[in-house]
Amino acid sequence: MSDGALSQDEIDALLAGVDSGPGGPAPAGGGSEPDRQALQGFLSSTVAAQSSNLSSMTGATVTITGPQGSFINRDAFLAQLPDTVTAIKVDFSSGFPGEHMFLLPEAAAKSIAGLMTKEENIELDEMAMSVIGEAIGTIVGSQITALTGKTGNKSIANAPPEAANVPKAVAALPGGNFFVAAYQLNLGDGQNNQFWEILGPAVAGDIARALNPAPSLGGMDLSALGGAMGGGGMPGMNNMMGMSPVGQPANVQSVQFPSLVSRPTAQEAGNIGLIMDVFMEMTVELGRTRKLIKEILGMGEGTIIELDKLAGEPVDILVNHKLIAKGEVVVIDENFGVRVTEIVSPMERMTEMG
Repeated sequence: MSDGALSQDEIDALLAGVDSGPGGPAPAGGGSEPDRQALQGFLSSTVAAQSSNLSSMTGATVTITGPQGSFINRDAFLAQLPDTVTAIKVDFSSGFPGEHMFLLPEAAAKSIAGLMTKEENIELDEMAMSVIGEAIGTIVGSQITALTGKTGNKSIANAPPEAANVPKAVAALPGGNFFVAAYQLNLGDGQNNQFWEILGPAVAGDIARALNPAPSLGGMDLSALGGAMGGGGMPGMNNMMGMSPVGQPANVQSVQFPSLVSRPTAQEAGNIGLIMDVFMEMTVELGRTRKLIKEILGMGEGTIIELDKLAGEPVDILVNHKLIAKGEVVVIDENFGVRVTEIVSPMERMTEMG
């Protein structure tokens, strides 16, 4: 007889926000074999680009192999994971909207972050999570480029990556039977690390159908041919000619227009990783003034130069001579510094550049 205490499995389920319901956990499997093959084949075609991208970002010779794809439920998948994982949630926001995430073992996440920041014994803090999110964003960007080419869907975009190092039971996995692609990752050190890409059931089905559409004849789905042949008059001719039989409404479908809101794609966001180690000149400017040449030539020790800024007014922070922020001067361990108090708006920056 239960004493009212929750088991560890029940605690894990509550932490992940998953209710198994009265029927218990869903069985493993689900998803058709053609869907599995279509998804695995597509992801396999992108691993060379992923290896190249990660090699550029880390400076190491990165090799990704696989993946091995399967449809599986949460309980069966959790049994395959280490106790702690780095979860990077990067849902598709349009095109094929739905749940999408990556899971990395803690050790692999530290290795990637360490290579990208050139730090040893790195901790998985906020900065490391941002770096790992950038790496995954680059992977997703190249996937979107390939998926657009294969499906013709030009509206595919993803939400910004959100990375966190968590116990595996807390990872926000999709419900039901979702698609998992298991990859092998070598960061040039001879060590093979496994990592996983997860697609929710809905988005996995949508992408698989787009990659492997039903056979067609003259642009018409053959799955509808049987119904078309059953019409009145000459069998199926009205429907096959794009017309409806008399007295029957045409098959009208609403047009789906892509969003007009401009947003950076994952490919655009990922490309910034290529310039992350470029040096730029940052200058803090106390103020300016204009002087005649004869005044400048007359300067000597003790000359006071009056600037165009009032005492206590914020100083300008410039990058490559362009104003990006304002701040206040501070002293840190006998060194001068500047504390950022205001980021200049894009409109002000454009005015300054003009």
